[in-house]
Amino acid sequence: MMEASRPLDALNRSRGKRVIVEQKNGRQYVGSLEAFDIHINVVLNGAEERVDGEMKRKLGTVFIRGDTIMFISPE
Repeated sequence: MMEASRPLDALNRSRGKRVIVEQKNGRQYVGSLEAFDIHINVVLNGAEERVDGEMKRKLGTVFIRGDTIMFISPE
């Protein structure tokens, strides 16, 4: 795997791929990373909310504020 020179480079390589976004409150969203900005605000397509690893509800396209995110990981 290619080493990222900057954190946004790693995020850019995940664009169009499915990622897990975990928020500080413990909520998890899984979807295709459509877009992000320098504040790590993200847009996910085909998103679903997961609770304790189980799909809770399908949400479609969602915007998640960067200051609420604990981590973003490949699915």
